[in-house]
Amino acid sequence: MTRCFMGFIGTSSTASSRGRRLAKRTGGDSMKVGIDSYCYHRFFGEVYPQQSDPGRRMTLEDFLQRARQLQAGGVSIESCFVPNKDPGYLREVKAMLDEFGMDRVWAWGHPDGLEGGRNREAYREMIASLDQAAWVGAGVMRVVGSSLSFRHEPHEPQIARLTEMFREAVKAAQDRGIRLAVENHIDFTAEEILRLLGEVGSPYLGLNFDTGNFLRLLDDPVKAMKKLAPFVLATHVKDLKPQKGVSADEWFFFSSTPVGDGLVEIEQLVRLLDEAGYQGFLAVEIDFLHPDYGGDEDGAVARSLQELRRITAALAKGKEAEV
Repeated sequence: MTRCFMGFIGTSSTASSRGRRLAKRTGGDSMKVGIDSYCYHRFFGEVYPQQSDPGRRMTLEDFLQRARQLQAGGVSIESCFVPNKDPGYLREVKAMLDEFGMDRVWAWGHPDGLEGGRNREAYREMIASLDQAAWVGAGVMRVVGSSLSFRHEPHEPQIARLTEMFREAVKAAQDRGIRLAVENHIDFTAEEILRLLGEVGSPYLGLNFDTGNFLRLLDDPVKAMKKLAPFVLATHVKDLKPQKGVSADEWFFFSSTPVGDGLVEIEQLVRLLDEAGYQGFLAVEIDFLHPDYGGDEDGAVARSLQELRRITAALAKGKEAEV
């Protein structure tokens, strides 16, 4: 079952043995910066009704080559944009990632994931995706429990259903040595995410912290990070600013900007992650790019990587000075 629109063909065992796991940083090492392939969703064929079609398509290989050109240290691969999930092909992807020296996260669940715990077919697909994560050498798999489509439905029943699903899922994840990272997907507040993680109570379920999606619920991202940093296994580093002329109750009222141009206090969030001992990379994500940037997602990604490198280098330099 395909969980997101792919639409077009592009133009162009044990935990210790599965590729480049997230290496622990020591001393003054800077946190790695990377890219989530969703930044290029229009080029993978998913174009929002309010957007224009770019007129060309990317393949996964195109994305990985561009990430290499941008000197990304890691990539989060949206599985919905990978039409070929055969083990042989995914092992070739793993070899490419290993050659490029990139950390990686396998991302399952766009757009609605487990639909608040009501979709058992999606649950079975999620469990099957653990093997795909292993084939590409990912130690973390991003998953989606709910979404903005269900944010106005009662949250307590959703959290209860998801708790039961994830209590089952972590057993399969542990068997494969892969950790699940549930994303805050414009669905739950930080307190609700914290409760879900606590109810499941497994080191094989953590958080994919999206820096922008809490803001879209008017839940302060910095306060959220202070609560959730110890549980973060992966990130979507997303900066946002309001889009004039868009209704405030539209999810894209707060639209994506290059990191540093928006309202989200990214530097403080990175500092909090570092203080919590975060071992993953910082994955830039752009969803609905603000019109001020002329539909240039690639330029926004490049600027975001540059700003994140500045932030992480300054953080590492400050730590060295303290020694």
